[in-house]
Amino acid sequence: MRILIVGAGSVGRSIARELLEKQHRITLIDRKVTPERRQVLPGAEWVSGDAGELETLREAAIDEADVLVAATGDDKVNLVVSLLAKTEFLVPRTVARVSHPDNEWMFGPMWGVDVAVSTPRMITALVEEAVSVGRVVRLFQFAGSDTQMVEITLPDASPAVGRTVGSMRWPGGCVPVGIIRDGRPLAPTPHDALESGDELLFMAVQAEVASLEKLLAPPSPADGSDG
Repeated sequence: MRILIVGAGSVGRSIARELLEKQHRITLIDRKVTPERRQVLPGAEWVSGDAGELETLREAAIDEADVLVAATGDDKVNLVVSLLAKTEFLVPRTVARVSHPDNEWMFGPMWGVDVAVSTPRMITALVEEAVSVGRVVRLFQFAGSDTQMVEITLPDASPAVGRTVGSMRWPGGCVPVGIIRDGRPLAPTPHDALESGDELLFMAVQAEVASLEKLLAPPSPADGSDG
């Protein structure tokens, strides 16, 4: 697969290194292409220039790319490059880095972004996932849709403990896609019984996330009292 990466900072180089190891063809665009950077990634092609200019993108043969990754630290640049890739060169897949969570709402089909990756939000989600029990943790959202990947760890008092996956009446728009038990991933079947401490993964529409949490970890009477 041919992948064009815009931005050869630490993030862009790390992505390129991983993809090169998987035998993909990589081209990097950056304003500062130094001999040191070339030596770090000798298997990549390099183009020096401004990725916001059409000539630079043409020089990098963007029209041959299967995927464009906009990985600079500047949200404006990532949006412009994604839009150009999608509208001018019909790149099949675009992935864009979001540096500032407040800008996430722009990273969607309107600006040519198929997948948006917010590093701050991912770190927050991983922290919450590690310490939260009985609360839904939003891991990421699929660009261009209202669907999220969410996780919830079943508390001891969950009414779902002991019940099978197939016996649960999941909220509409919530689909169980995985169980992590004792550190091992399981593909849920209707006959699997849920256990305390299970980490359940769902694809869920945003409007039903609260219902999912209420089903699996309803508040105790004390939590719902009027005081």
